Amino acid sequence: MDYVLKTEKLTKEYSHTKVVDSISVTVKQGDIYGFVGKNGAGKTTFIRIVLGLANQTEGTFEFFGGENLLQARKHIGSLIESPALYTNMTARENLNMFCTMLGTDKKEIDTILETVGLVDTGKKKARDFSLGMKQRLGIGMALVGDPDFLILDEPINGLDPTGIVEIRELLLKLKNQGKTIFISSHYLGELEKIATRYGIIAKGRLVEELTAEELSKKCGKRTVIKTNNAEAAKEIVSKFLGTDKVSIGTDGTLYVQDTISDIGAVTNELFKAGIVVSGISDDENSAEDYFIKRMEEQ
Repeated sequence: MDYVLKTEKLTKEYSHTKVVDSISVTVKQGDIYGFVGKNGAGKTTFIRIVLGLANQTEGTFEFFGGENLLQARKHIGSLIESPALYTNMTARENLNMFCTMLGTDKKEIDTILETVGLVDTGKKKARDFSLGMKQRLGIGMALVGDPDFLILDEPINGLDPTGIVEIRELLLKLKNQGKTIFISSHYLGELEKIATRYGIIAKGRLVEELTAEELSKKCGKRTVIKTNNAEAAKEIVSKFLGTDKVSIGTDGTLYVQDTISDIGAVTNELFKAGIVVSGISDDENSAEDYFIKRMEEQ
């Protein structure tokens, strides 16, 4: 078994509108899988389906190489949107209550509190926690029963920079403990720091699935060229530089992967072909730029 979640053309339709449209993803064991998309893209609906909180209209999904679905879900912890906390209880009391509900050993509570950094909160009630502390307690509740797979829906949404760093460090700690993590988010720059694999979703459809290494190759330094004829310029630049790493953006801007050592020579080549160059410069193509571009292509 090399995957913990696999979906095939998973679809959910409401009132003749497909909010999840034929999504096929593979979350491999040991991944931090970043499920990237704008608000309303269908991320939460997808998660609710695989957790059994909503029924799919079409398609299939399975966990842990096809393990019985009821048994598989016993090895999955989840946090969907805001954690459901008893605000008049302490962190320990919340975990104690959750262990009682799930019928699990309460001996794990101390370990969970240590893992999520809430061991020193004492008698402080959850209502007095910062948003970051509440999110960490929510993740702690997802850890009850020592699941192999965590599904977290927007766990850093609304957090301040300190809270975001705390969650990032916690997720990396959990990965090092052997957990596989599926995390949905629209915080693109933050996901880039922790994810090993990505699924990009837009308007209910999976735009692309790629590894962190593949994303890295698509990003990095590039030369940006603005002309009055992008198609012709692309052909000329590709031939002159002997590369196929030239693309055209949605606004007609030309992008050359990596930087061009002799910009003057390229400009002159375009000029000889009668193409007007209105701008040429080096640029850093970030992962966030790439994600946004892919999400807007739908």
